[in-house]
Amino acid sequence: MKYVLFFALFPMLLSAQTSFEKAETFFVTEQFNKAKPLFEQHLKAHPNDLKAQEYLGDIAGYKKDWDTAIDYYEVLVEANDKSANYHFKYGGALGMKALSISKIRAATYIGDIKEHFETAARLDPNHIEVRWALVEFYMQLPGIIGGSQKKATHYANELLKISPVDGYLANGYIAEYDDRPDDAERFYKKAIEIGGSPTTYEKLAEHYEKNNKPKEAMETANKSLQIHKRNSLNYQIGKIAAQYNLDAALGINCLQAYVENHSVRDGVPKDWAYYRLAQIYKNLGKKQTALQWINKALSDRPDFEQAQEEKEKILSL
Repeated sequence: MKYVLFFALFPMLLSAQTSFEKAETFFVTEQFNKAKPLFEQHLKAHPNDLKAQEYLGDIAGYKKDWDTAIDYYEVLVEANDKSANYHFKYGGALGMKALSISKIRAATYIGDIKEHFETAARLDPNHIEVRWALVEFYMQLPGIIGGSQKKATHYANELLKISPVDGYLANGYIAEYDDRPDDAERFYKKAIEIGGSPTTYEKLAEHYEKNNKPKEAMETANKSLQIHKRNSLNYQIGKIAAQYNLDAALGINCLQAYVENHSVRDGVPKDWAYYRLAQIYKNLGKKQTALQWINKALSDRPDFEQAQEEKEKILSL
């Protein structure tokens, strides 16, 4: 009888397993709206499944639903407070929530953010992402409520031991934030000498752009694009071309490639690429084409203030 019962239940078990695997496939391919209900369904049947909790927290994070992400990650930390990754994700969600509210309310989150980031760093001596988070955390906080360049440099130097490229990039970031452009450039160039990764080129390109060297910024980003083919560089090149009226053809090609290959991991939404394309065509004096792109940006996001302002400039041509 027990064997009959098992085989009667087997299709249900198989269905549940297949449902979870489908959800993972949707998640990997960034079809979050399809993945979410499947994970929720799985979690109802398996309320202690931490992986499903983590997936749902990640989906909430991708959607910038920080309250929901916090709820899921808090459950993970309570279930396993020895997981560096859980503390890192929880601290990160708290940090993003703090950025979305008033400064007075955000101040109440600082202690918890610091606690979870530092716990993650202590639990995993080789956790690169949390050390980056701590560098940014201590540099961006005002000194009166816990900001500290000394502590930021401490974690940047820990990065030097774990990953020299990240260590030099972090020290460059600190120098940039501290208004030491020569030191920042030196660190970024050192990172390129060692690693030559797309991130190193992006940091140096951003540095050049910030210091009014748009041609150098565009050349650096384009060199990295040829080597690494990372889509985010397409947007960066297009942005510089639009802002500084440089090499319109390259800017258009890069922005169109960015749109065609866009994924959520690229960071910048497609509406910004449409906005930059409108800027380039405005610079070329092609009013109707510029209007098409700026209207596309506004169609995606009607409350896009910069696009609304740009449309007024285009209409005045």
